[in-house]
Amino acid sequence: MPLSFPLPRRRFLATGLLVPVLVGADGRGGRVRSASPDRLPPDVFTLGVASGDPLPDGVVLWTRLAPRPLEGGGMPARPVEVGWEVSTDERFRTIVRCGTAVARPSAAHTVHVDARGLRPAADYFYRFTAGRQTSPIGRTRTAPAPDAHPRRLRFATASCQNWQDGFYTAYRAMAEEDVDFVAFLGDYLYEATPGPTRLRNHVGAGQPYTLEDYRNRHAQYRTDPDLARMHAAAPWIVSLDDHDVDDNWTGAFPADPSAREPVPFAARKAAALRAFAEHLPMRVGPGLRLYRRLRFGHLATLHVLDTRQYRSRHPRTLTQANEPWRTMTGRPQERWLVEGLVRARSGWNLLANQVMWASVDRQRGRGQRFGFDGWDGYRAQRHRLLEFLATGVARNPVVLTGDQHATWACDLKPDFDADDSPVVAAELIGTSITSGGDADVVGFRQALDPLRTENPHWKYLDNRRGYLVGELTPEQLQARLRVVGTVRSAGPTTVRTAARFVVEYGRPGVIVDDADDPLG
Repeated sequence: MPLSFPLPRRRFLATGLLVPVLVGADGRGGRVRSASPDRLPPDVFTLGVASGDPLPDGVVLWTRLAPRPLEGGGMPARPVEVGWEVSTDERFRTIVRCGTAVARPSAAHTVHVDARGLRPAADYFYRFTAGRQTSPIGRTRTAPAPDAHPRRLRFATASCQNWQDGFYTAYRAMAEEDVDFVAFLGDYLYEATPGPTRLRNHVGAGQPYTLEDYRNRHAQYRTDPDLARMHAAAPWIVSLDDHDVDDNWTGAFPADPSAREPVPFAARKAAALRAFAEHLPMRVGPGLRLYRRLRFGHLATLHVLDTRQYRSRHPRTLTQANEPWRTMTGRPQERWLVEGLVRARSGWNLLANQVMWASVDRQRGRGQRFGFDGWDGYRAQRHRLLEFLATGVARNPVVLTGDQHATWACDLKPDFDADDSPVVAAELIGTSITSGGDADVVGFRQALDPLRTENPHWKYLDNRRGYLVGELTPEQLQARLRVVGTVRSAGPTTVRTAARFVVEYGRPGVIVDDADDPLG
């Protein structure tokens, strides 16, 4: 059976045969009273397939049965048995794992299968069946074995894909990159209200507040063919940011607690987080714990942060931003991060992070002015963590960030105001997939170029749409900024490498190896 989303050929690492095993993937024993295959609506696999959180022996596989995705899904209010298969070839001649999961109405008929018993560093194909219907085919890749010493790890970073701001042309290009995984760094969807000036409108009459609202919004995003194609091309490692719930929310609080909303924020947040967990191929810990760690042999460890669920409320002043109790991650997650960095036996430590670590002083000359939604608002904790990185206990830390709708390459220092403060890490901030629409390059440069003197740790700035592709070896990390010509059309567009960055093993900080001038 050919791939439903056309993709380039990839090098297959899987060898040998695995014994097929029937696995019940819903975590519940016995049979369920399932909807009859003959009574299933047509076209139940409208939202495609996805995989994520790769381990050396397994990966999470996802789909959702939704014949009417923007209308609550359109499925009968009964569970449905869904078959799944994993194969070493795209025609499914060698099926190495298979089983049955249950798509339940209580979970919007989503399916999460943690397929185990796979070979490390291997490529696989997978698909689902419901009744007589078969899903599109996806391709995934497992992580290297824990004791392996891989010579290369190739990944992409993406973030901020506002449906209303443009088309996902960047994913069309990314699907050709042959990456081991995609690190998605927040703002998978946007809660914004539909409006007449938007390029394409969100479903619904306003912002989402209920579980059904958020499910419909997630479903709408998954109907995009380029996003579906990229989900089917490689495993994703997804993290959460503010727009996935409500713009600039913190912990238990909305950005504006005085605003009158249709439902209490606690109920809205619970609905948003539940829909988020339902619709993405990820392993979720107790209490919707989303911070987690994945290892890629001795080459790299990826520490996935959650900088929303546990953070203190935003400060209002610089004095408050320096208060030592104020936290971006919560104390348990901070301990988890530090202990994981200490124990990591890998040559590189990658932090999948949502908001900017590097300082952004937005006032020229004397005085300082900062935004407080990023780590500039949680300065004591940032200083504490960067002082820890200065010890060298964690080898070669690189922070991968989203949120900014622009590409920034920065050196990280414990004290950004002190010239003699050492560089202890690099931060690569990837631009948005669509958020902000096609870039106003002139306006961006006019606003930020005069601030470079105040922020000498900024090494590169660019606000065009696109993504980063990282190539990690034992010697260095090379990252390319790939920018697309436009997001305002669903038709063909150009993609090009606008800049290259290098982080060398044992030398903290980032080197801008090559960059074009979008104004030149």
